[in-house]
Amino acid sequence: MGYAFCTSPCFGCGQLFSYNPMRVPSCRVNGVREPICLTCVHRVNPRRIANGLEPIVPLPGAYEPCDESEL
Repeated sequence: MGYAFCTSPCFGCGQLFSYNPMRVPSCRVNGVREPICLTCVHRVNPRRIANGLEPIVPLPGAYEPCDESEL
């Protein structure tokens, strides 16, 4: 049994971060799913709420490694 995680730049701020590729919040850009770090989630949620949108709520374990069987 092993664990897996991804590391890539955040779509919002460009900072490298690690995450569970199956649970991380993301947005689609030209059909490609782009991950968003927790800092950017907290930064964008007030604006989403003010615009009448639901806040982004990361799934449990979104920023932790996942069991390899989840992939």
